[in-house]
Amino acid sequence: MSALHTVSPSYKYGLIAGNGQFPFLVLEGARAQGVEMVVAAIKEETFPDIARHTSAIEWIGLGQLGKLIRFFKREKVTHALMAGQVKHKQIFSGTLPDFRMVMMLAKLATKNTNSLLGAVVGELEAEGITLIDSTLFLQSLLAPAGGLTRRSPNQKEAADIAYGLRVAHEIARLDLGQTIVVSDCAVVAVEAMEGTDATILRAGELANGRPLTVVKVAKPKQDMRFDVPVVGKPTIETMKRAGATALSITAGKTLLFDKTDMLTLANRYKMTVTASRETD
Repeated sequence: MSALHTVSPSYKYGLIAGNGQFPFLVLEGARAQGVEMVVAAIKEETFPDIARHTSAIEWIGLGQLGKLIRFFKREKVTHALMAGQVKHKQIFSGTLPDFRMVMMLAKLATKNTNSLLGAVVGELEAEGITLIDSTLFLQSLLAPAGGLTRRSPNQKEAADIAYGLRVAHEIARLDLGQTIVVSDCAVVAVEAMEGTDATILRAGELANGRPLTVVKVAKPKQDMRFDVPVVGKPTIETMKRAGATALSITAGKTLLFDKTDMLTLANRYKMTVTASRETD
């Protein structure tokens, strides 16, 4: 787990951008603190509009680790952060890795999220580039503990959350995924490489109209440099489609995107959203 980093004007910051809103929010939050960042954008993932939000951008393929490092060194980047999803299934997409990536992958016994990202961290650090907390510029978006919606969990939802937290923490410990979907204290779906929304929708197909509870957790001793849990308005919309009525997340370790709109929508749908501390 990374130590909390302090923003310094003497550092040069670089962003490794995946898909979604996360990279844009990081750039906005950094700029609010007087920090301009260069961006390494992943061709297969990053939204094209990112180019309008930075003065220096390099588009890299998913397997082009060498190109990423050369760009950061050319821009004299000393500290970098990762933001935005890179779909795990991209590992099997047929993307051709460059020599630097091939050499890194050859050293790995396993290719789960932790080992892959940990290896990338090692390659960056070998070049004098420190990877820092991805939420550094977004501390205000981390979920506070407690109930976040007008409605609290009912008795069945509370039981599903309690059961789901026990199971989800084990799944996260094994680095399989962060999300499970529960109904009547039975696991309906477990996240693997498909991502949270796809897991919720799959659960909706399996549940035959039964109400569902979604439990999304941080990993034990979550490394805040990468793979930080994120929920937002699309999460609530997906839950509505699947017939889910309750969402449990990890306080202090989960980012809430479009927080006001997200919770307004959850209240409109009479859903309950709660954030539990890791020890709950």
